[in-house]
Amino acid sequence: MDKGTVFRTIALLIALTNQILVIFGKSPLPINSELLEELMSVVFTIGTAVIAWFKNNYVTRNGAKQKQILHAHGLAASSKKGLKS
Repeated sequence: MDKGTVFRTIALLIALTNQILVIFGKSPLPINSELLEELMSVVFTIGTAVIAWFKNNYVTRNGAKQKQILHAHGLAASSKKGLKS
């Protein structure tokens, strides 16, 4: 099994355990609604920031190759007139 499969399986087991505890009236995470709202806001902000940074910023090896190909064919925004990389 690869690391991704192990991680997803563990996350699933934690989520299922949480659901079973909730069904039986046990609150494994004693969180009030205000804290829940703040946590969701933080998760949303972090997720949005990561996506905005990662999207078309060529941070992976494949992204770097893509950028080279775009520049070679004059298709990258920075390879057009008046723009510098």
